[in-house]
Amino acid sequence: MATIVGRGWRGLVAGAMLLVPGLAAAEVRVPPGFRVQAYVTGQGFDSSPERGAPGIPSVATLAFDPTGVLYLARSGRRYVTGGEVEDIWRVYRIPAGGARLSASSEARFLHGPPLSNPQVGAVRGARELFVTTYDRDRKIGVLYRVVDGRAELFAGGTPDPGFPPPLQQPEGVVVDAAGGFFVADRRAGAVVRLDAAGRVVASRYAEMKRPRVLAADPAGGLWVGADGDAEAPWQGQAEGQIWRITAEGVPRLVLRGPVAQAIGMSPGGNLLVADRHNARIFALTPEGEKIDLITFTDSDAPRSLAFAPVTPDTERAGIAGELFVVAIKGAAWPVNEVLRVSGPLDEFVRGRRRAP
Repeated sequence: MATIVGRGWRGLVAGAMLLVPGLAAAEVRVPPGFRVQAYVTGQGFDSSPERGAPGIPSVATLAFDPTGVLYLARSGRRYVTGGEVEDIWRVYRIPAGGARLSASSEARFLHGPPLSNPQVGAVRGARELFVTTYDRDRKIGVLYRVVDGRAELFAGGTPDPGFPPPLQQPEGVVVDAAGGFFVADRRAGAVVRLDAAGRVVASRYAEMKRPRVLAADPAGGLWVGADGDAEAPWQGQAEGQIWRITAEGVPRLVLRGPVAQAIGMSPGGNLLVADRHNARIFALTPEGEKIDLITFTDSDAPRSLAFAPVTPDTERAGIAGELFVVAIKGAAWPVNEVLRVSGPLDEFVRGRRRAP
């Protein structure tokens, strides 16, 4: 493995991309031929004046639209009990090319209304952003559709009297080939299927313990990262599960052990898993083989990941098909950075897979 980001790194300009400073006090190890650069960072958000660590306020989920705009949601209190304060935040909207935020410029990057414990779910088409929220006290979740900064209830919410809530704690979201949705409902222990208008097609399309993150593959399958025994996804002394559900709706347990902080499908159809507890990102084959790709050191760890779509707009921006990772700095968890990972990822995974 080659160390790409190390102490003293300061970023650079490449083509039309604005690459900003980041992770100067840590190291990210990737294979030869790969490069890691900070894509979204900030200054002045770390509450510790002694650290003064770079980064933006803690974000847990991300998604791209076809133009290369990146949406980020600040982490909420979905898994913490006690207290009367909810996390009410707006989503960040980062233009293609990345950004460096400060307290004075942050407002320019905010998008949509304040929402309770929001998570970026998915983008459908060119303009529709879908965000999940969760009311911990009422145990009711909502999937919002956000267009041009305006949010409308798309699915979930308060049920009719005598009926259970359609969504209890919605987390990950993916769009299917018909424009419908799969939603991981962590509290319900099920993946819910919605049609293109947000109506429930199957309230228990698949069942597993605490499903949280989703990814769709080119064969029509659905991957699910489930927290299993973990009361919260950051707990290290628990056993997570990663499932694959076939296009026919048949679930199969592929891997038991890591609690997947995030999963994402590469342009070449390889599943990547962010393993926060073991500070690494690995590829996972349908046969359950793990192929290490990125290793974090100095107590840093991955928190989320996503691939930029391959479109004319993202090709012009120079980010088409590349991997983006939210990184936690070990000494400053309240601030995160988004890293851009460039390199022949699908070729690397293909070369490391064992022969069938």
